Amino acid sequence: MDGAVMTDGVTRIALLGNFLPRKCGIATFTTDTYTALRHRFPDVAIDVYAMDDHVGRYDYPDAVVGTVPQNDLSAYIETGRTIADSGAQALWVQHEYGIYGGEAGAHVLALIDRAGLPLIVTLHTVLEKPSAQERSVLESLLRRAAKVIVMAERGREILTRIYGAPPRLVSVIPHGVPDRDFADPDTFKARFGWKGKRVILTFGLLAPGKGIETIITAMPTVVARHPDAVYVVLGATHPNLVAHEGEKYRDGLKAQARELGVGANVAFIDAFVEHNDLIDYLQAADIYATPYLNPAQITSGTLSYAVGVGKAVVSTPYVHATEILADGHGVLVDFRDAEAFAREINDLLGSERNITRLSERAYARGRTMIWPRVVEQAMEEIVAAVEAKPRRLPSQPIATRILPPDIAAVERMSDATGMLQHAIYSVPDRRHGYCIDDNARALMLMTAVPDLDPEVRDRWTTIYASFVQYAWNPDKRRFRNFMNFDRTWCEDEGSEDSNGRTIWALGVVARDAHEAKHRAWATAMFDATASLSLDLGSPRAQSFAMLGAAAMVQASPGHRLSLEILKRFPDQHLALLDAARRPEWGWFEIVLAYDNARLPEALLRAGKALGRADLIACGVSTLEWIMTKQTAPEGHFRAVGSESFGRAYAEPLPFDQQPLEAVATVDACAAAYDATGDLRWVDEANRAYQWFLGANDLDLPLATQADGGCFDGLMPGGLNRNQGAESILALQMASCAISGLSQRVGNVAGTDGRRRLG
Repeated sequence: MDGAVMTDGVTRIALLGNFLPRKCGIATFTTDTYTALRHRFPDVAIDVYAMDDHVGRYDYPDAVVGTVPQNDLSAYIETGRTIADSGAQALWVQHEYGIYGGEAGAHVLALIDRAGLPLIVTLHTVLEKPSAQERSVLESLLRRAAKVIVMAERGREILTRIYGAPPRLVSVIPHGVPDRDFADPDTFKARFGWKGKRVILTFGLLAPGKGIETIITAMPTVVARHPDAVYVVLGATHPNLVAHEGEKYRDGLKAQARELGVGANVAFIDAFVEHNDLIDYLQAADIYATPYLNPAQITSGTLSYAVGVGKAVVSTPYVHATEILADGHGVLVDFRDAEAFAREINDLLGSERNITRLSERAYARGRTMIWPRVVEQAMEEIVAAVEAKPRRLPSQPIATRILPPDIAAVERMSDATGMLQHAIYSVPDRRHGYCIDDNARALMLMTAVPDLDPEVRDRWTTIYASFVQYAWNPDKRRFRNFMNFDRTWCEDEGSEDSNGRTIWALGVVARDAHEAKHRAWATAMFDATASLSLDLGSPRAQSFAMLGAAAMVQASPGHRLSLEILKRFPDQHLALLDAARRPEWGWFEIVLAYDNARLPEALLRAGKALGRADLIACGVSTLEWIMTKQTAPEGHFRAVGSESFGRAYAEPLPFDQQPLEAVATVDACAAAYDATGDLRWVDEANRAYQWFLGANDLDLPLATQADGGCFDGLMPGGLNRNQGAESILALQMASCAISGLSQRVGNVAGTDGRRRLG
């Protein structure tokens, strides 16, 4: 079949796994896969990303366009971004738990998610009895994969029976083998000094579990009938074993051979053999033996290679051997049965007819496994995965609209203690308990929602206020933040941000609460606690405190402590801006983080409260700057992704986008309108608000309009469908803010004819 037809528009794929010169079976497999793809499909670009267990050790070839340090999670994320931007149409992952970082190799999931491409996974291990974390990782791969490839039918059976994988998800494609002519072993033996010898060969990294002891135990019986027999153990000791105990295991095997009197008939070749040399070694052998001890082994590349070049194989009945050697294509003996190995090896060496017939049958089986055929089958799966990828429809203009505030989801996440932090989908997750950040936001929301039943408002305002009150630790003069579900505190004092946000909430409640009792409580709490603001060093915490102080000045004009907060911090922020500024960088810090728009909002609110035009001007200019960073090329709002945080003087990355950024921007734009009367800020506020409704990079609404819920963010592959407190509150506070702004604009329009939002 013509390669151009088979690829059907697929022009670039990314290939992830170990790669030569790293010395392991996965590296050899990935390298062979790459080579076969390049030869069979020369018009398809193959970008190799190599897992790296020792940075700087390997001199990778040009085929490797990127490496991933095994234990560096940030490198997985960065590589995922690189793959996403590379033009690759699919990602093919070679999976073995031990080659990826994190518990049970979980780091690879971050790379896959950031790449956001159709995923094909080849499983080199399929565990029938996985640990909890191993199962979790594999199930995560199954959920993400467009196709899973295993090399044995037993692998498919385990995936469907143990992991519930749909049968259509799994394809069985054999381990590839080289395309070599069938050859007489004697034509290769002289090269290795084996002329006149009958050679039994085992190949692979040397480690316990390979069963080498079994063949050595059998050798006295073999040598008794065939004195010219030699058992060759080819391969370096596994690097992890060498690091732990040196060559103790190899030395023990040598000692065993000497003790049995067959030291001269057992040869150890301590080397990692290059591909072509390995095939020559295999072709020089009369018998290939795999005495492995693990019955669940799904894949053996060395066994596949031996069958591919037509070796008579004697093996224990592990999974791969029982399948590939079925129907008389090899000989199976029980695990650890040295007598059976000796008997079968002697029978083959004693009958030229039998060994030739078995070798020819193995070679015929190997013809179905040569690399060109294997990668053809794999390419068919890749093409199908790419064709099945949902095509995004062209973005449709989203009508300007505002959702009415709805606290149903807020109530769902709340109990008599307060608002819980996290949810699994829409169900509260009690394991993570509560935090003052969310309860302070919920407290502010209760003052902002219009037309709320007074009893409902009173009940929830009191509950959230009680949480805030109980969080105050007078000994530390700080609010605690995190509370377990059993109402025990996780700390004596919370972060600066959580303390600043609580002061903000108290100021807003003192100004906006519907009941006088709540306004009185908030005022008293503010007076008792807000002096902590003067010790805050975080710019965001200071901004939160300024927002609270600005609200308190409106509630109580001339409020001394609030004016002190408003006078102290803005000048510090102006100094930060001067220090961090570059021609292309007009921001307070050299990095972007969360809640970015709160910083200009605080200057705008402080400038209006103090009558300082310089603060308003700075608030406007920095808000303009951050808005340029929060605008996609297509013109819609693009929240600064959390992956961007902490990258000095760097353009923001698009994911993960979180609702917190959108509501902060709505509030900041509303503050800019209130300070300047400029209607462009109404448009900017609406653009940020429409992000919740689907005017975003993925054209997906985060708001669940039926119940007032909100998903936790936009990820490279779609929505994060959990609905935590922060996200729900962000949507509802944004709806209240945009509604209030619309009303203020409408009031102005009633006097001067300007348009109304919504």
